Amino acid sequence: MNNSHSIWPVILIPYNRPPWECMKQSSFILSMIIPGKKMPGNKIDVYLQPLVKELNELWTKGVETYDSFSNEVFVMRASLMWTVSDFPGLCTLSGWNTYTGYACPTCNYDVFPCQLRRSNKWCFMGHRRFLERSHKFRLMKKQFDGTIEERGATKLLSGLEILKQLDAITFDSN
Repeated sequence: MNNSHSIWPVILIPYNRPPWECMKQSSFILSMIIPGKKMPGNKIDVYLQPLVKELNELWTKGVETYDSFSNEVFVMRASLMWTVSDFPGLCTLSGWNTYTGYACPTCNYDVFPCQLRRSNKWCFMGHRRFLERSHKFRLMKKQFDGTIEERGATKLLSGLEILKQLDAITFDSN
């Protein structure tokens, strides 16, 4: 943790190949490296702007591409399916607050957080509820937090419910 430098690689993986091919390192596209002494934080949009612009163009207009197998030219389109990051990266990319008791993006506000004794770190003990109702871990009180887990999994939010939550947020223009 004594590193005085931080590097954020942005890697693109084309998913138009079988999993055993697209997940090989030779298929990864290192589109950019974000250098710095600290993580980019809210300034990450400056670095990602060219990539977002290209992805928008690939989605809306497409790019003429030559297919050597069929010996034809076609319009290739692309989209961003998802991002994979650690919790600090999730916070930076999406704005999800990962430093409080509501850090779990799956649970959203239906979370059961607790702070660890002797530290300020948050712990989330309610994830046994995602197991099958008959799973043995749901009944194990001693090995977990002293309770039997009887709740069901959290409900998935609809797009309208997510937008309603976003309406309640005020954004700082700085």
